[in-house]
Amino acid sequence: MSAADLAAVIVTGLCVIVVVVLVLATQALIATLRQLREAIDELRGESLPMFNDLRTTVNKAGDELKRVDEVIGKVERVVATADFTSRLTQKIVTPALIRTVAIMKGATRATVILRRGRVRKSLPAHTPKQPRKLKAK
Repeated sequence: MSAADLAAVIVTGLCVIVVVVLVLATQALIATLRQLREAIDELRGESLPMFNDLRTTVNKAGDELKRVDEVIGKVERVVATADFTSRLTQKIVTPALIRTVAIMKGATRATVILRRGRVRKSLPAHTPKQPRKLKAK
């Protein structure tokens, strides 16, 4: 056996070893890919119903938000109406109430005057009190 034959046998042996290692690596890769495919199928089987539930929940939440918006709009209209009514009532009632109080005050004064038996020519005008002057020490 010559050196060339020995080299050919060694190279052939190394090639066989490399091919065996590559075949084993390919088998491990195929097994891993099968496991990955099974995991993906399982994940898809679990996640699709969850996404459907999520979609249903989001749709319901959107419907509820629409209802809340409608309620808020109605409340805003009621508040605006109540505010307008309050201002209108104040404009109508306040002058009438002031007149009624003035008439009652005048009637009370007239009753007091008639009971005393005195008739005044005119009622004194209301004058504000003068501030006291401080005495110098």
